[in-house]
Amino acid sequence: MPARSGRVGTLYVIPSLLGVVEPAAVLPRRTIDVARELTHFVVETPRFARQFLKSLGPTRPLQSIAMSELNEHTAADRIPECLEPALQGHDLGLRTDAGAPGVADPGALLVRAAHLAGVRVVPLVGPSAVLLALMASGMNGQAFAFHGYLPAKPGAREAALRALDRVAAAGPTQLFIETPYRNDALVASVLATCRPGLRFCAAVDLTLPSERIVCRTIGQWRAAPPLSLAKRPAIFLLGRD
Repeated sequence: MPARSGRVGTLYVIPSLLGVVEPAAVLPRRTIDVARELTHFVVETPRFARQFLKSLGPTRPLQSIAMSELNEHTAADRIPECLEPALQGHDLGLRTDAGAPGVADPGALLVRAAHLAGVRVVPLVGPSAVLLALMASGMNGQAFAFHGYLPAKPGAREAALRALDRVAAAGPTQLFIETPYRNDALVASVLATCRPGLRFCAAVDLTLPSERIVCRTIGQWRAAPPLSLAKRPAIFLLGRD
């Protein structure tokens, strides 16, 4: 999809908040200023995007800001339509509901289309649960892999964990996430499936006042009182002790 003649807009990849927190506490001034000035967005959920923009103190009425929706239900042939404002000369913001767009998020499809169309892509600074968790875990940051969501069905989930167990035992840190209401089931699977000498870390409510990061061996997790993570956003890490 070639870019049209004349000015082409810029696609700004805008990290969002990881929960309810004052934007200035986790977002740098430039990210806030750029997001406040944009008139066109591609977002995962418009309602959440408007709440986010309202928290930034927008410079124009929210009703005047154009939004296209891009989520797991968006058909691939809709991507050119989402990119159209940039080809018409408007700067365009890409926003996911939480964290960094394009990471475990379909926003990567828009970024790819922008590169193919000759649209400049500018990633802005903000919270990434993957990097924050890795930084706080004390695990191997030289070699790691992020796997997104593991299978929800128990048999497939355990098979995936056994594969991660083997890789983590060799050295690279393995990171994964789960839908908050299934966190406790995932933790139970990890403790039942993985070898006791591996380190397991749960990073919960990152950047929020209730943030908690627990890192210990699987054996230590098994011996400790259960830690309930139900309905709390979390990211999990598995690595060699």
